Amino acid sequence: MSLTNDDEPFELSTKSIHFVGIGGCGMSGLSRIVRSRGAICTGSDMTDSDVVQGLIHDGIPVLLQQTAQSVPRQCDMMVISAAIKADHPEVTEANRRKIPVVKYAQLLGKLMIGYNGIAIAGTHGKSTTTSILCHLLIQAKLDPNFIVGATCKQIGGGSRVSTTHSDLLLAEACEFDRSFHNFHPTHAAILNVEEDHLDIYKNLDEIIEAFHVFAQKLPAHGSLLIDHDVRTRIAAGLECDVQTIGFAPLADWQVIVNGTSVVLKHQASLIAQWTNPMPGEHMAYNAAVAAVMAHHRGATWPIIEQSLENFRGLDRRMQHLGQIQLPGGQVMLMDDYGHHPTEVDTTLRALKRHYLPKRLICIFQPHQHSRTRFLLDQFATSFSAADMVIVPEIYFVRDSEAERHSVSSHDLVTRLKKKNIDAIQLDPFERITEHLIEIAQDGDLIVTMGAGPVWKVSHALLKRHSKN
Repeated sequence: MSLTNDDEPFELSTKSIHFVGIGGCGMSGLSRIVRSRGAICTGSDMTDSDVVQGLIHDGIPVLLQQTAQSVPRQCDMMVISAAIKADHPEVTEANRRKIPVVKYAQLLGKLMIGYNGIAIAGTHGKSTTTSILCHLLIQAKLDPNFIVGATCKQIGGGSRVSTTHSDLLLAEACEFDRSFHNFHPTHAAILNVEEDHLDIYKNLDEIIEAFHVFAQKLPAHGSLLIDHDVRTRIAAGLECDVQTIGFAPLADWQVIVNGTSVVLKHQASLIAQWTNPMPGEHMAYNAAVAAVMAHHRGATWPIIEQSLENFRGLDRRMQHLGQIQLPGGQVMLMDDYGHHPTEVDTTLRALKRHYLPKRLICIFQPHQHSRTRFLLDQFATSFSAADMVIVPEIYFVRDSEAERHSVSSHDLVTRLKKKNIDAIQLDPFERITEHLIEIAQDGDLIVTMGAGPVWKVSHALLKRHSKN
């Protein structure tokens, strides 16, 4: 099986495809879509989960072990998630048996050739925007196929296979490792572009160039909706239709936010208005991008407005977990995936402005040592809206051991204290949970934040509360 021909849809019928790391949102969704195209799918993962059990229930066998013996006897292709390394035992076995091994983004990108592909790219907001767009298209009876990198219960989880054989296929397009260069979308959105993944890119110029290459993948009959502030360097020379969106009056689509009210204008004409169900200007912007993309695919504005107001959010994106009673009083619990300085800053400001807590306590787990080191100064300025910051150890993923020893969470705490922010370093999560129980006061808002397992702190508090 070859992925080298970029001009033809990929034939999957009767092929045996094995997914290593199938329990992730993206991989599980891809396996479902591949199976809908006639392939025989199997998978492996190290951790049992609701996603894994759902796959098994739907007839996709999953082994909860990852050894050479996990590779099926009949296997035409192995698909690996971004977390799987070259020396993984299943990859080693595939190489020994000369089974082609491809990455998730490579196969997903190839599949887009057979669909009307829609890709959502940007440094921030991809999962939220994609989830909202899927919700709008479902409500408009357009029945899309999609893969989202987060769980949104309202749209059925993190993936969906069309029941009417719709040609719409939606997916996030991640710039990490330039994986979105594998995609072949017909339509795309670029939400924003900032410094990130500096273990892959030398600087912002390289990141901008990567987004430009991604945009060039769009065909002449396709379209690009792009943040007004980054159009000049990314969209120059494109043959497809290009429209801009942003808060600036000069954008083709202008987003105006007044509290929870959102107004969308097209070339100065009022087009739509809704009450934003998720606090923050960044969430209003994400919703507006989804609204324009949905309208371009055939959704009417009345359905879009109503559906936006009914959107209930997704897991780990400003997720409201509930109110709990602690010894010091009633406390609100939130959980968020933010792991970049801009995400931290905008989320904390939005939470403080919307909920007006007496104190905003943030438990922030840095994600990747390289990201923390490269963006340490930016992180140090992103917590100004918090009244207290608790920092566990950095979540170690993908980096080298040398990188692991180059920076620690103590470095971030030191920088925060220099900016007169009440910050402490504390480990493990159990100690953080006990500390919060001791110090929490009536009217506090506690938010766990980060791309690692820091959510365990807020869920431990919920569990403790449920036993009281």
